[in-house]
Amino acid sequence: MSLSEDLARRADAGNPVKIGLIGAGEMGTDIVTQVTLMRGLEIGVLAEIRIEHAWEALDIAGIGRDKAAFCETLAEAEAAMAQGLIAVTSKGDIACTAKGVHVIIDATGNPGVGAELAIQAMDHGKHVVMMNVEADITIGAYLARHAKQKGVVYSLAAGDEPACTMELVNFARALGYPIICAGKGKNNPLKFDATPEEYAEEAKRRNMNARMLVEFVDGSKTMIEMVAVANATGLIPDQPGMHGPKAGIKELDQVLIPKADGGVLSGAGRVDYSVGPGVAPGVFVIVKAPHPRVDERLRDLKVGKGPYYTLHRPYHLTSLETPMTAAKLALYQQADMTPLAVPVAEVATIAKFDLAAGVKLGKIGDAHYRGWAVTMDVSRDKNLLPIGLAERAVTTKPIQAGEYLTYDNCAPDESMAIVKLRRLQDQLLGK
Repeated sequence: MSLSEDLARRADAGNPVKIGLIGAGEMGTDIVTQVTLMRGLEIGVLAEIRIEHAWEALDIAGIGRDKAAFCETLAEAEAAMAQGLIAVTSKGDIACTAKGVHVIIDATGNPGVGAELAIQAMDHGKHVVMMNVEADITIGAYLARHAKQKGVVYSLAAGDEPACTMELVNFARALGYPIICAGKGKNNPLKFDATPEEYAEEAKRRNMNARMLVEFVDGSKTMIEMVAVANATGLIPDQPGMHGPKAGIKELDQVLIPKADGGVLSGAGRVDYSVGPGVAPGVFVIVKAPHPRVDERLRDLKVGKGPYYTLHRPYHLTSLETPMTAAKLALYQQADMTPLAVPVAEVATIAKFDLAAGVKLGKIGDAHYRGWAVTMDVSRDKNLLPIGLAERAVTTKPIQAGEYLTYDNCAPDESMAIVKLRRLQDQLLGK
């Protein structure tokens, strides 16, 4: 049976998969809309701290407000769902604890909040779809371990570039093709020292938050996404920051290959990205034909000239694909992407400008710092501060532009949930 057929059976049996969606921003609204188009899936609880955004999401999706009820307590939410209504609430913990909810989707955009809610959901027997890649690259190993202990499954979301890349990695590995490099095309022009102020006008035109736009422009998001792929596959950044060549889709399999064969990589099994034409908004895996017959057939099928070949998924549908992960978790306990038990890479933090001692750092995408992908060995050797712990950290020494932020020159805010959880992960991994 296919996923669509299995979901249809759930619908016909009057037992749809119930989703607890936390966050009704742009991505959350997409999910609400998409779920209305799918049989066998329903939103059980919609939690959003800005309650008017939750109602707007229902309006946009075409769900009448008579099909939902505002709930302030867990009992009210469970009663609403029993009547076939969507429980709308400002409290994320209601989504995590309500009976009848099978899967939680975190669309909060806040790594610390999302991580805490994910753990609470797991503790109440619910699978978790994590849209927050920033949380995953910081404490994904801990979250996956906790899910396993609780008998549930933790997964990153289908539709985002990491999970789409993972799809190609799994495909190539199942065929027995050696993976040389996996990666994505970068959507935005790359400007390492970008700040929200200089992108405020563009952000307004695009109906975006300027800081979030800068997270893409300054390369931080690309580093975060590729480290997520690394930590789920064991592939590693070839060098700090990766290479990011200007290789178009037809050149990838001549550039992101080992130096011995004319490329830029020091070896196989790497993650990277391209700023060349025709790659974004897609993802790719570069493989090497493992047998002369395979090489012959791939050439014949116009995949490339060989012996290296690019497998390219030319699109990712972001939040529109996310309900697929929720369905697979509930029906098959099958994740689209889960971190390995031991991370192999880290997103380090680099100062965008000179920083004096005593500066309280902003969020990812603000003017203080940007992300930089490194191997975990490099991170440990240099005592680097993970980017997921940089928000609200305070510099303890002057730091020059281009220098790493480390535990020696920055003090994380130990009161933050994400910092506490990272400490637990480090203890479990013996760091």
